[in-house]
Amino acid sequence: MRKIIHIDMDAFFASIEQRDNPDLQGKPVAVGVGKERGVVAAASYEARKFGVRSAMSSLTAKSLCPELIFVPSHFDRYKEVSKQIMDIFLEYTDLVEPLSLDEAFLDVTNNHKNITSAIYIAREIKGRIFKETNLTASAGVSVNKFLAKIASDYRKPNGLFTILPDEVEPFVEQLKIGSFYGVGKVTAKKMHKLGIHNGADLKKWSREGLMAHFGKVGVLYYDYARGIDHRIVIPDRMRKSIGAENTFEHDLDDQTTMLVELYHIARRVWERVSVKQFHGRTITLKVKYADFEIISRSKTLPHSVDDFKPFWDVSKEMLKLIDYSQKKIRLLGLTLSNADEGREGKQLELFEN
Repeated sequence: MRKIIHIDMDAFFASIEQRDNPDLQGKPVAVGVGKERGVVAAASYEARKFGVRSAMSSLTAKSLCPELIFVPSHFDRYKEVSKQIMDIFLEYTDLVEPLSLDEAFLDVTNNHKNITSAIYIAREIKGRIFKETNLTASAGVSVNKFLAKIASDYRKPNGLFTILPDEVEPFVEQLKIGSFYGVGKVTAKKMHKLGIHNGADLKKWSREGLMAHFGKVGVLYYDYARGIDHRIVIPDRMRKSIGAENTFEHDLDDQTTMLVELYHIARRVWERVSVKQFHGRTITLKVKYADFEIISRSKTLPHSVDDFKPFWDVSKEMLKLIDYSQKKIRLLGLTLSNADEGREGKQLELFEN
């Protein structure tokens, strides 16, 4: 039996804008263009209370919420934060399937930390995301993708909901048909006409009967009514880098303290590098200041880094070049990337198994 987690960031784009601009916190915010022909790309929870939704015209959104504040989108920033979050996922499992910038499936049946409880992992990941990005996420935990995704919506925002194996059947039976994967408004309307309003109604139908009305997708509906989903978590890419970072409890402005912290981070990276037999040539130092500005410094070596000493030597030299005289440092991180081409085949083989 698999252990699947679905992580979904809460109002991702809008939450990043609110985080980065304190004046927007607690206010109805729409990411997009506030002109006549504009479209809402994302809405904060404060705006959603008024019925504002993504893909809605800005005129309609403004009519629903006169106090709505429009802000321009910053997709480069969203991608940057998304990578931070995906890197956290990859610390737990290589089986990470991103669905978009703000959500992903994780198969933690077997995981890097040998944690037996998927609930514990989901809770720990949520805590890591908040600590390192100051954003909240909702998580769903269950035995397959279908149920995990539904579970992640149950206690939004900042929720964690689990559907245990012995809870699957009663949970699915009470589930409204519009909440089933692959059932949109048109299909839901068609099902309602057939007397199918929830999972219990759907379960009464045979596979052949559902296929007669809905085609091949009827097979999926038949399985979903029984809480069955055979889809596996398929990672969209192989790991091309290994890294670690730490958000400090108190912002730092002392070089000695920073070097000590960076040393511990470097040791964590090297432990993962050794386990994965990863051979990279580029070392990247990441620095996040107290005001959330992020900078990075990289150095590419002629050959792959095969020992901790050169990795640490380069890392500490890059840190010494960082200016922290005007503002303190909130986070430090190190990454080894740019896999050695001569060993690429071995790396691919490692992650295909």
